[in-house]
Amino acid sequence: MPYYSRPFIDRAGRNPRPELKEKNVNRKLIRPSLTDLKDQVGARQQRKKPVPPDQTNAENFYYVKQMQSKTPMVIVLTDGEILRGVIEWYDKQCIKVHRVNEPNLLLYKPSIKYLYKENNQGE
Repeated sequence: MPYYSRPFIDRAGRNPRPELKEKNVNRKLIRPSLTDLKDQVGARQQRKKPVPPDQTNAENFYYVKQMQSKTPMVIVLTDGEILRGVIEWYDKQCIKVHRVNEPNLLLYKPSIKYLYKENNQGE
């Protein structure tokens, strides 16, 4: 008889747990079945919100709109300098500003603090 199937007997020769003597004991499985776990994981994944996109393209849309309408813009740089002109083109790192009676400028985007449409009435 293998060691693991022998009944335990104490030093006095008694079996302290006679209920273990029976070999055909029905044991209830405590952990849930695998299909139940898969259903729970599937339900969790459906409740998660989708991850927002890294880039919304709002900046690109704004530049294209201002370029097409040739809107006069005011550009404030990080050092406080104010530039006025029309956005001629842009790329990932720079924008080109066309200015009247002054040289055109190629501005590095990180040097721009903010920009807005020029209002000819009060400025």
